Amino acid sequence: MEANKISKAAIIAGKIILENGGETYRVEETIEKICTALGAINSDSFVTPTGIMLSVTDENGNIISTVKRINSRGVNLTKIAQVNELSRNIKMRQLSVEDVIRELGVIEQSRGYGRRTLILTSAMTAGFFTLLFGGNFSDFLVSLFIGSIIKWVSLMFSKIKVNDFFINIVGGAIAATIALTAVHLNIAQNVDKIIIGSIMLLVPGLAITNAVRDIIHGDLVSGISRGLEAFFIAVGIAAGTGIILKLWLVYFGGTSI
Repeated sequence: MEANKISKAAIIAGKIILENGGETYRVEETIEKICTALGAINSDSFVTPTGIMLSVTDENGNIISTVKRINSRGVNLTKIAQVNELSRNIKMRQLSVEDVIRELGVIEQSRGYGRRTLILTSAMTAGFFTLLFGGNFSDFLVSLFIGSIIKWVSLMFSKIKVNDFFINIVGGAIAATIALTAVHLNIAQNVDKIIIGSIMLLVPGLAITNAVRDIIHGDLVSGISRGLEAFFIAVGIAAGTGIILKLWLVYFGGTSI
């Protein structure tokens, strides 16, 4: 029973980190810290972006092997920091296995920023990226609108479990459609600056960073799979944007960028 509880606590911690944007080596380190702090004699884990395999041996020689499938991934670095802090302070706070499981449950159920905050910050991000890439104030305003629409659509699609690849295609299409329409109506001036600034919301920066860090750390399977994930996200963005640009060229004869 003790090995089973230790395994459960470690799996929950690893699941939280993976689902919220953590690297695979961080998951393995956290699992090891939790198992050791809770009295496990030995623990071995193998982590990929979509699953955790863990074997725990307690002081009585009982061995529990667990496999956990990871079905969803997002970004919430606050949860990762909370799990890391908990794993480091188990011995100092003299927490039992039940205490750790209970605190991990609280972390897992905690809510992030609200929908309005996410939409507002996404709009500001798209707008200021457009300025950074050389857009003017009218381009900035259009990008604000595009950023808010992309985030709202992404949240709606995520709620109904739509595939991320399709979400990125739709996001790229939204950015291109609104940017081209705004320039066509003389609301804005620079199609390229607006599109580039807006799709920065969809660019897989965290996936690329984690892929590089995993490969450097020696986790080749996880690093390569994350790199492929980032590649297909980029393909989705390019496909959505490119389709709209091609259709606009065919039906409207293109636009000056």
